[in-house]
Amino acid sequence: MPIIYRTIRVISHITIGIFVSCLPLSLHANTQSDYLQHEKFKTFLATVVKEDGHDKQTILTLFEDAQRKDSILKAIARPAEKRLTWNKYQDIFLTKKRIEKGIAFYKKHKATFKKAEDIYGVPPEIILAIIGVETRFGHNKGSYRVIDALSTLAFDYPPRSKFFTKQLRQFLLLGKEAGIDLKTTTGSYAGAIGFPQFIPSSYRHYAVDFDNDNQTDLINNPVDAIGSVGNYFKEHGWVSNAPITSPARFLKAGSNESELDKLVNQNLKPSLTVAEIAKAGLIGDQPYSATAKATAMRLKGKQGNEYWIGLKNFYVITRYNHSKLYAMAVYQLSESFKTKIKHL
Repeated sequence: MPIIYRTIRVISHITIGIFVSCLPLSLHANTQSDYLQHEKFKTFLATVVKEDGHDKQTILTLFEDAQRKDSILKAIARPAEKRLTWNKYQDIFLTKKRIEKGIAFYKKHKATFKKAEDIYGVPPEIILAIIGVETRFGHNKGSYRVIDALSTLAFDYPPRSKFFTKQLRQFLLLGKEAGIDLKTTTGSYAGAIGFPQFIPSSYRHYAVDFDNDNQTDLINNPVDAIGSVGNYFKEHGWVSNAPITSPARFLKAGSNESELDKLVNQNLKPSLTVAEIAKAGLIGDQPYSATAKATAMRLKGKQGNEYWIGLKNFYVITRYNHSKLYAMAVYQLSESFKTKIKHL
């Protein structure tokens, strides 16, 4: 709570209350911008003017009302992927309502999904699931001004200041390249933008003008968003018609599950072969090649521990969000769409 000092002075029989608030920096910064005087901003300003060709006064004007948001700092310290277990996480994303909205979105853009599959080799249900998990098919693109989100994380979040300073720099370049209004564009607490929630560097590198209207718009154009997700997956190594993941069973009778601790949840990137995982007693329900690279996972499900074997395409999903829970939600949501959209 603010500490308030009151000085009362009586002049000509009139009592005037003068309140001087001494606010802590974190609270004070929520009401007005302090970034013009922030040392990290000064360095940032010099860099973008010299190296990216921005006009100094334009950047100063942009940051005049950029605000630090404590709610962003709280959110990034406790992301759902780290604080929730699978049994809770799936309740958020694998809902009947989300599936229904997804089917409606697919019907509306069926031709675009088919085009994306033909060009990038990514099935419609995967692209559909990504957009569904990220923004509920465009219904929730984020309410934070991106300039506030990225400034807060670049200048006032030391653990990832370097990364978000880069994203802030990329965002300013988007103003030139994609015609984005830097002052008003909104997104997630981490500065992700549009239907697919691309961070600025991904927007610049993977977004495509999928309807050929000479504008790459991921904020208002679902056609560009669908094509851009397909392109993102292709560029990150998606293998067309290859398996993604499979439930698995622990078959070592009489063994304690703790034996698997050194095997499961160690890396997102597949580093063991299916044969090596099977040797430890974890057998997938699908007959994958013994030499295929895979990763073993144990998730806390609604009925207890669940075991899964993820292959390369599962890893590609984690390139979108570095979380096995996220990738599993995308996969299972896509499976809910798969059979339904085949008949549309």
